Amino acid sequence: MTDHRLDVLAALADEVSRRKSAAPETSYTAKLLSQGVEKCAKKFGEEAFELALAAVLRDRAHATAEAADVLYHLLVLLAASDVPVSDVMTELARRQGVSGLAEKASRAKD
Repeated sequence: MTDHRLDVLAALADEVSRRKSAAPETSYTAKLLSQGVEKCAKKFGEEAFELALAAVLRDRAHATAEAADVLYHLLVLLAASDVPVSDVMTELARRQGVSGLAEKASRAKD
């Protein structure tokens, strides 16, 4: 079984949560959070685009670095949106064992 090092991601999620109460001038995370969900969403989108570009270019090192940025900015965006990581994990657990096609088909149509 692969060691995915999800302990690192959990520790980062805890740190982001702690930074919600920090002064913006002492923490980049607190500064982002103080700028609101729109700024956090923008940063997440920028990093996701950079990851996609690195992947298309087959630049493994750059993709790895950008993936780390995406995960960090996802955690910040979730914190800004008051969505606990545990809720996301619960949703992922709910979807386990369900075909991706079946899961998509079960979503409400717009």
